[in-house]
Amino acid sequence: MSQIRGEKRVEFGENISIVKYEKYGLSFEVIVDVKKAWEYKTGKETDPTEVLQTFVIYENARRGEKASEENMQKIFGTTDPLEIAKVILKKGELHLTTEQRRELLEQKKKKIINILARTCVNPQTGLPHPPTRIENAMEEAKVQVDLWRSAEEQVKDVLKRIQSVIPIKMETLRVAVKFPPEYAGKGYNILERFGRIIREEWQSDGSWIAMIEIPGGVKGQLLNVINTATKGKAQIKFLQKT
Repeated sequence: MSQIRGEKRVEFGENISIVKYEKYGLSFEVIVDVKKAWEYKTGKETDPTEVLQTFVIYENARRGEKASEENMQKIFGTTDPLEIAKVILKKGELHLTTEQRRELLEQKKKKIINILARTCVNPQTGLPHPPTRIENAMEEAKVQVDLWRSAEEQVKDVLKRIQSVIPIKMETLRVAVKFPPEYAGKGYNILERFGRIIREEWQSDGSWIAMIEIPGGVKGQLLNVINTATKGKAQIKFLQKT
């Protein structure tokens, strides 16, 4: 099915759906790109004009019935379609097919797993868990991923659930690194990829010393990158765990 409004034809299909908002018995709908609408509703900074497929406010989008200006003014205090659309996108319900919901849940699950793999370690070994092990633990603990909460918001809840299945904890490390003069220029770019630089100092011989906070799960990657980039000449010291 398609609709033509303004000069734009919109085909409802795999990636196009509606967001519906109801108040005082009145319905308002906008036609959206599913993935961009999902990102917008789950907190990712997204331009609403990139989410919308048309700048038309509908009473029933699939039938092409536009909302009246009288009703828009009554509910939203304006007839500006973009301002109204922002409210609908934020407060309304995104309609998803079963396949769309499955795909978006899988994306959210993978993001949670990647965060846990990066920020957590096995306290028995000090090593990170592979993503597959974390995924298996989530399945064993019967973790239900919430489609509408951000991955970051769900990480701690998921961590508590899987701690009954595998030994795992969140860990932050402080690392001091001294880059010799010939590699000092590379130092900043390397370290900022892995964490937050909290202190730095140039030495009289041209070497560069920095202290960085990193998630425990990237310790091995950081060591490999620094040693490869400096041919093993950098001095690395792990200072504390939190």
